[in-house]
Amino acid sequence: MKEVIYTVESNVALTDSVYRMVMAGDTSAITGAGQFVNVKLDGQYLRRPISICDYDENTLTLIYKVVGIGTEKMSAMKAGEKLNILTGLGNGYDLSLSGDAPLLVGGGVGVPPLYKLCKLLKAEGKKVTVILGFNTKSEIFAEKDFAEIADKVIVTTVDGSYGVKGFVTNALAEVDYTYVYTCGPLPMLKALAGATEVSGQYSLEERMGCGFGACMGCSCKTLLGNKRICKEGPVFVKEEIIW
Repeated sequence: MKEVIYTVESNVALTDSVYRMVMAGDTSAITGAGQFVNVKLDGQYLRRPISICDYDENTLTLIYKVVGIGTEKMSAMKAGEKLNILTGLGNGYDLSLSGDAPLLVGGGVGVPPLYKLCKLLKAEGKKVTVILGFNTKSEIFAEKDFAEIADKVIVTTVDGSYGVKGFVTNALAEVDYTYVYTCGPLPMLKALAGATEVSGQYSLEERMGCGFGACMGCSCKTLLGNKRICKEGPVFVKEEIIW
C-alpha cells in the first residue's frame, strides 16, 4: 500500500452517471489487474474505494459511477486538480489459472477492473471473450474499448434495448471458455456461479471503512472462514465463496 498525490489529467462523462478519470502519478504499488484504490475527498470522513480500470508506469485510470456526495465531487474535478489516493489495495486476479480461452464477465460498475485484465491476458496470447451486462442501452460504456482488444465482446441488456436481451447468463451459450473472471453485483455473481461448470475468480463489491484490513468492516463468509474483502479479496476463487 502506498499513499500518492495524483494530478487529474482528464475527467469525462461516459454516460449520464459514469465517468472516466485519468490521473498522473506514482503507480509502483499497483501489482496487477483487479486491485483497487481508496480515494480521499475533501469533507468526506471515509475514503471511496474504486476499482482500477487501467494503469501504466505514470498514469492511473478509474471509471466510476456517481452514487453519492463523494463521487459527485469527483465528477466535478478538472484537469490539474489533486487527489490523495491509497494505491495497491486488494489481491487482484491470478492470470496463471486462465487456460487458453478465458471468459471475462462484468456487470455495471463491475466492468472497469476487467479492462486491464483483458489487456494482460491478450498479451499472453489468450483467446479472450468478454460479456458486459447492463440494464439498458443508455447505461452501456467501454464496449468499444474492449472490442479493440478482446477476440469477442457480447453486450447484454435486461430490457433488450441493445445486444442480447436478459442477463449475462443468457449469453453463456454463445461462447466456449476455460475459466471465468468476473466482477459485478452479488446477484449476478451468484447466478454466474450457478450457471458455469468451470472454476473462476469472482471480485466482490462491498462498502469499506479503511480499505486495508484494519477495521474488519467488509468481512465475508468463505469455506475457509471469514475473510476481509479489502485485504484477502476483493477477488476470491468461486469454490470458496459461501453465497
